[in-house]
Amino acid sequence: PPAPASTDPAPASEAEQVMALVNAERAKEGCGAVSGNSLLATAASRHSADMADRDYFSHTSPDGTDPGDRITAAGYRWSTYGENIAKGQTTPAAVMEAWMNSPGHRANILNCAFKEIGVGREDSSDGPVWTQNFGAAL
Repeated sequence: PPAPASTDPAPASEAEQVMALVNAERAKEGCGAVSGNSLLATAASRHSADMADRDYFSHTSPDGTDPGDRITAAGYRWSTYGENIAKGQTTPAAVMEAWMNSPGHRANILNCAFKEIGVGREDSSDGPVWTQNFGAAL
């Protein structure tokens, strides 16, 4: 008889892996899990792509837009937001380790007011460029 079909789930995307790692860290601190949000993911992906395309690394784009501007432009109506960026880490585990070792980034990850997340990753000549956008909707 033929071998049974595999019932293993498909490997999680890098964004899903980052979200799982974020939620594991939040659980250790008593925060509720964040859920994925496609609008926050759009804002995060656009920012990672922009940083890679225009060769900069900052929360403020060369045109002066900040995370709130980008999140709003993606259509997310927020009451609060946060953004983490990183560059060069090749895996979800490596980027999460870097963020958790940075006080400001760690504070965003462990901010219990945030309810949703979007993750972006774009390859650049200097390695992957990562963006996490956190938010709580209006």
